[in-house]
Amino acid sequence: MLFDPRPKSRREEIFDRENELSSMLKGMEEYPITVLIGIRRVGKSSLLRVTLNEFDGLGLYLDARRLYASGGGMISPAVLVDEIRKILLGKGRFGFLSGIKLDSVNLAGIRLKPKETTIIDVFELLNGLGEKFGRVVLAFDEAQYLRFYGPRGGKDLLAGIAYAYDSLPNLGFVFTGSEVGLLHDFIGIDDYSSPLFGRVYEEVEVKPFSRELSEAFLRAGFEEVELKVPEGEIKRAVDELDGIPGWLVEFGFNYWKGGSFERAMERTVERARAMIREELLELEKRSPRYSLILRAIAMGLSRWREVKDYVEAKSGPVTNARLSALLKNLEKMGWVRKENGEYRIIDPLVEKILKG
Repeated sequence: MLFDPRPKSRREEIFDRENELSSMLKGMEEYPITVLIGIRRVGKSSLLRVTLNEFDGLGLYLDARRLYASGGGMISPAVLVDEIRKILLGKGRFGFLSGIKLDSVNLAGIRLKPKETTIIDVFELLNGLGEKFGRVVLAFDEAQYLRFYGPRGGKDLLAGIAYAYDSLPNLGFVFTGSEVGLLHDFIGIDDYSSPLFGRVYEEVEVKPFSRELSEAFLRAGFEEVELKVPEGEIKRAVDELDGIPGWLVEFGFNYWKGGSFERAMERTVERARAMIREELLELEKRSPRYSLILRAIAMGLSRWREVKDYVEAKSGPVTNARLSALLKNLEKMGWVRKENGEYRIIDPLVEKILKG
């Protein structure tokens, strides 16, 4: 159902993503590494799950945020090995090897015990499974959190992936992320110091819907739940929410359950406010000035000098270099974009809530 707010897992549950789905499947079949990018709430996780279900092989889904939380702010090799083990045994989301006791069976020459097994052992195990079941793809959602893997900012994991790239032909990797620039920085394909420097990969971008597609999405969703909604209200919703599928789904669901435009939009904004508040708190842990910069831009202070004057008025002097670095980071994290010398907040509800 289009208005189901949970991540989708079947092809028929996603709207107008056939090209992206085809590109993802091609990447997983033909490339050692596939990168899926897009801003928050644009539908990357749903597309990834659908692709893994459509994939003619074994696709293992791991949420790097879950690994990060499980490790108390760090991702240890043991945490990652144990998560993969649970998935293979059927205690996780897919259970490909349900019924095979990896604790007692020496599968592909490797015993998969978290405290004794290195990540290279796991990759070799998965490559061995690929010989039996078809190509294996290890998919990391919100993969920028992998920079918290181990004591060296994820370098050890990247070195293992580089080894798999060169030596394990039955194993591939997918990385997705909303913080697009940070994800690229972490993977380091263009960074000479990265273990993955110069490797070939496929990149797929999931973009917000156009206005036409946003309206078509809402019409299709309301038709699916047999609800007649005035065309003017559909257009008003797109005016407020732009083409971000996550908010369109939230609005459609609330309208379906609540029965009026005003109530649906009110509940959508309430939900957005709660989510965005948490995201801003997480952002402020990195630097309190991030929120000040976003508030300045939301207020229409879109040029560099205007932003600097606002931030300094609120928090004291900031060097030009520091402010430029913070703005660049916000671009990398998918909060703002720069066009013609002016900064804009990408998500219209973030801007609305910051205006407050």
